Amino acid sequence: MDTNLLNHMPTPPARTDWWIGAVGSGFIMRDVHLAAYRKIGVQVRSIWGTPLAEAEDVARLRGIEHVYDTWQKLLADPALEIVDIAVPPHVQPEVIREAVRQSSHIRGILAQKPLAMSYPEAVECVEMCERAGITLAVNQNMRYDQSIRALKTLLDRGDLGEPVLATIEMRAIPHWQKWLEQYNGLTLAAMSIHHLDCFRYLFGDPKSVYVSARTDPRTKFAHRDGIVLYILEYENGFRASSWDDVWAGPAREGAAADSYIRWRVEGTEGLAQGTIGWPEYPNAVPSTIRYSTTRDPGVWIAPQWSEVWFPDAFQGTMGELLDAVSEGREPNIVGARENLGTMALVDACYRSLDEHRPVDIAEIYKP
Repeated sequence: MDTNLLNHMPTPPARTDWWIGAVGSGFIMRDVHLAAYRKIGVQVRSIWGTPLAEAEDVARLRGIEHVYDTWQKLLADPALEIVDIAVPPHVQPEVIREAVRQSSHIRGILAQKPLAMSYPEAVECVEMCERAGITLAVNQNMRYDQSIRALKTLLDRGDLGEPVLATIEMRAIPHWQKWLEQYNGLTLAAMSIHHLDCFRYLFGDPKSVYVSARTDPRTKFAHRDGIVLYILEYENGFRASSWDDVWAGPAREGAAADSYIRWRVEGTEGLAQGTIGWPEYPNAVPSTIRYSTTRDPGVWIAPQWSEVWFPDAFQGTMGELLDAVSEGREPNIVGARENLGTMALVDACYRSLDEHRPVDIAEIYKP
């Protein structure tokens, strides 16, 4: 089957010669953002990172011309047009505020997820960029995972009929960044946000969410949401649920490993299921999809591709921002105002966890 029929990869941006500055020089910038951009002919021109020697190493590795010793100096460069941020979420709003103060030359910002530490702070970031005329996008890159894009095509075309039930099962051990130790939230904010956002992307906003969680035996610093289970309830009866298991058994303690992410969507006229290749990173394992519909009884269709979530999906998040800036519009898939629904859903998850009850998204989300 021609995988293009399922739109598994986005169209490259029409213009690629923007002056892009990177705020951050860690793994996600060095090995994911910059590797993805090279494939679509987009070149980052300036970078800041800490320690400075790390930023200088990344600049040499990726052919970046200018290295700054503070991110404030990078933002102040009048040549800068697009800011690509890869710093922890408690730092990100400060960077965005400074970019707004430099708004005479900055036209677009790609921010990490979560956009901020809470829904109200995320609203502040969105509104100040809107007032300044800066296009703000959020790097919810799982929306650009190849199997999720293919699934979105099936849903939009009506191949599966009316969605009835969707599930994600994650058994994978993340690398928790050191800065997460100081946060009040862990799995929901750092990992589940991908799945919550994809449910919203595929099916729209739920009416309510119910969350149950326990601590992860392997994670030694204090946390409340290690292993997380949640159910999204929609007004039309549709249900979506995920098991985000960051323990995944004692694989690091000597037992055999069994890591994976699987998803499944059942509709009135079809069934689709797939896998996400990320748990095998740095091995380049593509995500997968296979589906069957009542139009072709008993037949499974299983297109294949060579692209992978990390880094190839990141072509889409930056590419969509660049096209949105060129065309003077809100980003279609990763726009920051739309992303406020995801921020509200994460906050609702924590409220549900703390209060042991289903939480209506309307308690928090004010679109």
